[in-house]
Amino acid sequence: MHYFKYRGKELYCEGVKVSSIAVKFGTPVYVYSKRTILEHFQKIDKAFKKISPLICYSIKANSNLAILKILVQVGAGLDIVSGGELYRAREVKCSSKKIVYASVGKTEDEIRAAIKYGILLFNVESFPELSRINKVARELRKKVDVALRVNPDVEPKTHKYIITGKKETKFGMDIDTVRDIFLKRDDFRYLDVCGIHIHIGSQITQSAPFIKAIKKIKTLIGDLAKKGVDLKYFNIGGGLGIVYDDETPQTAEVFAKAVLPMLKDSSLSTILEPGRFIVGNAGIVVTKVSYIKDTPSKNFIIVDAGMNDLLRPSLYEAYHKIIPVTQNTKHKTRNTKKSDVVGPICESGDFLGKDRYLNVEEDDYLAVLGAGAYGFSMSSNYNSRPRAVEVLVDGNNVHCIRKREAYSDLIKGERIVS
Repeated sequence: MHYFKYRGKELYCEGVKVSSIAVKFGTPVYVYSKRTILEHFQKIDKAFKKISPLICYSIKANSNLAILKILVQVGAGLDIVSGGELYRAREVKCSSKKIVYASVGKTEDEIRAAIKYGILLFNVESFPELSRINKVARELRKKVDVALRVNPDVEPKTHKYIITGKKETKFGMDIDTVRDIFLKRDDFRYLDVCGIHIHIGSQITQSAPFIKAIKKIKTLIGDLAKKGVDLKYFNIGGGLGIVYDDETPQTAEVFAKAVLPMLKDSSLSTILEPGRFIVGNAGIVVTKVSYIKDTPSKNFIIVDAGMNDLLRPSLYEAYHKIIPVTQNTKHKTRNTKKSDVVGPICESGDFLGKDRYLNVEEDDYLAVLGAGAYGFSMSSNYNSRPRAVEVLVDGNNVHCIRKREAYSDLIKGERIVS
């Protein structure tokens, strides 16, 4: 469910015409629905309320401070993967005891900052990382909670670039290594190795891979308990899929019904890390048609948003629905041919959609749906293009939550050497 709907021929975000946003702020522009964000968080919260989990929103999906603050205010924690994301968490005053920290490459400075802030726990990805956290904790003379990330070698049936739970990926440790660390955890005097973490991938539409992974971990937890190893936390990660095209992903309620039987009888505190599920369909990117280009072999709709604004189609060949902001058929010469929707970037891989039938002409606005997650957060200044403006719609109100970059922002920090 999201709140981008047509009223007559006009696309609205909640109570606001999207065309009016495009006119006021220019394009490309990211538009987010506050109501969608809140309702999607509440769906997960309600579905899992029997076990009162800590729901840590995955900042990497969309890191805008306004969105983080909305979620923190309704009780969400935050899942971070960098020092920059810790900085954002602090800026929105997220409780330190609601922050979990993943990533395979944490630096000493990042670890030190997180320990000083007093985060709930680190999700540890390797033995060398565990040793490094212990070293920094010893220097700071603080005891630190950590969870070990298990790579359960489960096939999640998603794009190969967003699989994280197969043994050939860089994430986590195999079960035998994790078991050995738990049995030797007293060797790490400044760590309380007290949790297990899994995250098998992203955009997973069925519960079967989650069930398989959780079962493996439950067996490990049972084996450890027999050896006197008691734990505090079981972090089952995130990865719930959304609708981009014709997917039929599980709802939060269906997912909860599938996994709750394996969690509710546990004495461990459960942590979830949803990202895309909360913000994916809460955002669109609006772009303007610059040219219609017909060639003997292909037809192109050239727009002012490119792969630097929305990378997913180029990186993953991901599908995003593209729809007109205003449905209008008054122009007899409007383009109705099958066309690729492409941007201005000097790369053949610069496209937002291929083989689409769109009734458009120059200066029309198009909306690319499902752009709330891994949209702006993966954008760049490639081709020296300023990053887009972001706005948040709350009912009938529109708030600019990030200004469009200026050309001067592109060279900030650069220095000419004569």
